[in-house]
Amino acid sequence: MKFKTFAAFVAPSVLMMLLFIAAPLVSVFLQSFKVTLPVYEQVEVETCTPGFLEQTCVTEVKTQPVLDEAGQIMTTTRWVGFESYRNVIEPDRAWAAIKAGSWQALNVIDFWKALRFTLMFTLVTLPLVVGTGLLIALVIENAAKGIRGPVIFISLLPFIITPVIGALSINWLFRGDGILTAGLEWWTGRDIAMFAQAWTIELIMMFYRVWHVAPFAGIIFYAGLQTVNRDSIESALLDGASRLDRLRYIIVPHLMPLIVFVAMIHLMDTYRVFEEIVGFRSQGHVISLQWLTYDFLTPNEAGTRSISRASASAMLTMIGIAILLVPLLRRTWRDHKGVR
Repeated sequence: MKFKTFAAFVAPSVLMMLLFIAAPLVSVFLQSFKVTLPVYEQVEVETCTPGFLEQTCVTEVKTQPVLDEAGQIMTTTRWVGFESYRNVIEPDRAWAAIKAGSWQALNVIDFWKALRFTLMFTLVTLPLVVGTGLLIALVIENAAKGIRGPVIFISLLPFIITPVIGALSINWLFRGDGILTAGLEWWTGRDIAMFAQAWTIELIMMFYRVWHVAPFAGIIFYAGLQTVNRDSIESALLDGASRLDRLRYIIVPHLMPLIVFVAMIHLMDTYRVFEEIVGFRSQGHVISLQWLTYDFLTPNEAGTRSISRASASAMLTMIGIAILLVPLLRRTWRDHKGVR
């Protein structure tokens, strides 16, 4: 009886939570198949200017939005199917560039340019974040107990900083006469412009992401190190295992569930990279899929937003994240079945 009462209480709450999560996704999905545009009309407007003897009047036809009784711009919505996805991906231009073997022509298309950077940014920073995080965890673990607290605090400082503020700070260090740029110019004896080409901007972005996220991975791994079987470590020491062997055969396998967890969080977060684009003002050279969605939502000169294309871009971003997560989710499922 108590179980039935508990289930009757929990089931509606779970259902409401699922609806709360799914409703925005369904809305974005449906919006990607529709286009909403303002209704325009052409009207004749007569403009008169004073002259010497009589006024000079000119009649011209102007296009203006139609207003309703409340003074709001009237809109019309039509179902366009996959047209918004085609407008984002531009398959004809992309296929022509691929057949011609022109990487430059493919990189001109906004979606493929953003996809190339997003994938490279995600897959390059992933092993660096995991490796640096593991190094931070080992440094904390092997630090003397008296200084372990300050070491943890210092290592967490990059993660505490707000992402946009952190990106702006790194930007100022390398931009123009920044401290690091001035140091590099003094060391090399050459003028250096770190933000004049795409590849240097991408390197700085990757450095910032690893610097910002690795402390989070380090704390997760440090917590996992506290659960390592000390008997296994001592047995390995007695058998003459080196530090590298203990790391490879005992510590890393023990931390593997946490490594998979950190990798999943990193993939989901990094594939939605946006703060770096804004903080480094790299839109002229480097863009991401998330920034592309934002750009579609930015009003143009006529004050309209490409909501349908933004929804299509958002759905393509979600599909990309799901594809990247498949290997990790399969490993997690296998491990779960093995434990059972």
